[in-house]
Parts: sequence; structure tokens; C-alpha cells
Amino acid sequence: MFDAALIFDPVTRRCDCALGDDGDLLIDETSVTPMLMSIGLDRRAEPDDDLPEGVSSFLSPASFTERRGSPCDVLDPDGDLAGSRCWLLDRAKETETTRQLYAFWLAECLAWADRELGAPAEITVWWQRPQTLAWRVRIDAEEIEATRSLGGSS
Repeated sequence: MFDAALIFDPVTRRCDCALGDDGDLLIDETSVTPMLMSIGLDRRAEPDDDLPEGVSSFLSPASFTERRGSPCDVLDPDGDLAGSRCWLLDRAKETETTRQLYAFWLAECLAWADRELGAPAEITVWWQRPQTLAWRVRIDAEEIEATRSLGGSS
């Protein structure tokens, strides 16, 4: 794998391109950048997925904006979708079902690792504190850990 390197800032919870001392983009040969993109991009919701309340954009066609998705999806010759559906849980309640669904959608968005690297993603998801899921993903020797606050009420 060769990708423009991304760095993750856990304080701001954002990614940015990594630059070398000379100002050039750094190249990442690890699975970290594809992992960050797979988890960080919003995958298009399936037609039968329940959308979080309040997702509708004012005066926007429901079929276009509410289900999100990457514009790059139309360019994939195999029809594979980028990103994860974890955004659908942004307003979910703190339940075991929510935790399991979050883990399932992480596994869904990281399925490429087993196909392309022969190394399935090891995923752990737990409730760190009320309404905050923590997760850890490991592919080969690379590991990412973060949290996600959910807005539902118990």
C-alpha cells in the first residue's frame, strides 16, 4: 500500500496530511491511512437503515443528502463503498445492541484488510463512560484507538 500519509490528532479528533521537513507530502506504506479513511468517511446508508433523527437537510432532496456517502463511490469499478456506517449511531442510546452494531460496522468498513492483506482487522468496542463508545482496531502491527460520543438518551 502506498497512500498520502494521514496523521490523526486525538485531541481535535481530525486527520490531516503529513508533511516532511521539505514540505512534501509523506507517503505511508502501512495500513494506518486506509484504516483512518475507512473509519472516518461516512459510508452511504442502505435503503433499509434507520437514519438518525434530525439528519434531514432543509429543502434538500431526501434521497441525495440524508443517506450521505462518498462521491468517490461512483468511481469504484467493483461498486465497493468507502467509509463506515457508524455515523448512523450518532444519536443512539447506550445499549449492548448499539455497541455490537458499532463493532459490526467497523468490521464492515475494514473488510478490505482481510481481502487485500490477508490480515483481518481485530476490533474491540466498549462503553468507556456514559454515552461514549471507545474502540480499538488493529491490522497487523498497526493500531488505532479512539472514542465516539453518542447523543441518545438512556
